[in-house]
Amino acid sequence: MTKKTEVGLLLVRLVVGITFLIHGIIKFQSGIGNIAGWFESIGLPGFTAYATAIIEVAGGIAMIIGLGTRIVAVLFAVVMAGAILMAKLGAGFTGTPQMAGYELELALLAVSVLLALSGSSLLAVGKGSNAATKEA
Repeated sequence: MTKKTEVGLLLVRLVVGITFLIHGIIKFQSGIGNIAGWFESIGLPGFTAYATAIIEVAGGIAMIIGLGTRIVAVLFAVVMAGAILMAKLGAGFTGTPQMAGYELELALLAVSVLLALSGSSLLAVGKGSNAATKEA
């Protein structure tokens, strides 16, 4: 990959990692038990709230440092697809006065797929997770 592409992927990787890390921390700070109850209210098992929060925090950190970028990106994509389908689809793309739409989740899903497909090795701990490395 070109240097410009790698810089762009680094920027995307950092923004996605920070975003998921913050959202995961918020889940724990606001009371993960409450979040589990809300998950149950929309038809998901309560334990999925814990799994989601752990993926967001641990995955966010891993994404920021560039460790297992492709694997973490796939997990993020699954979380975002679930959020869209289970929680946000009914609110539409831009949302309602009561609930935000799924535009953020869709954007995070798209960039997660980008990172899953391309990897990002610039300033990454896991240097082997890049398509350019495998093609060379």
